[in-house]
Amino acid sequence: METVTIAEAWPPYGREFTIEDLDRMPDDGHRYELLDGTLIVSPAPGLPHQRVAVVLTHILELSCPDELVVFPNVNVRLADASALEPDVVVARPPDVAGARLLRVPLLVAEILSPDSVLRDLNLKKAAYERFGVPSYWVIDPDLERPALRAFELSGGAYTEVAHVTGDQAFRAQRPFAVGVVPARLVAKLRTS
Repeated sequence: METVTIAEAWPPYGREFTIEDLDRMPDDGHRYELLDGTLIVSPAPGLPHQRVAVVLTHILELSCPDELVVFPNVNVRLADASALEPDVVVARPPDVAGARLLRVPLLVAEILSPDSVLRDLNLKKAAYERFGVPSYWVIDPDLERPALRAFELSGGAYTEVAHVTGDQAFRAQRPFAVGVVPARLVAKLRTS
């Protein structure tokens, strides 16, 4: 896989981005994702965002059964023209191929950043729903009022099954039993 500049990776005028174009994007600290042939570029996540990803990954890993695997920041190929990079996923090991997942994960968790709120709660939520991701969690790493919203796929549409804040516990059953308390995700970052 050859890494090039953004200008060199950009497709010719009039052609949508492809997975191959996405694979050629430079490692420049930005997150490059593809949704229905449209490139989504995000800045590198801030420290609260990164800390929540690490703690959530650890919590999930501690409860994860042997037949599943937890990944932070993994590229998930959802279709020929769609590859997103969720903050945390739970998947089946056979779905892993090289540097990406080739099948829909069982759980996707996105951690909000100031620039990602609308994208994560609307665009990505709709995409994960359309592609059949069974469980979708959105975590707000606000140090004063951290929160977790959980959605589960039912009849092809997401239903909100939990919205917890602070010290309230979310007790998930899908994809496996695990408890998550939003305040614990940011505990070491809080000054009081």
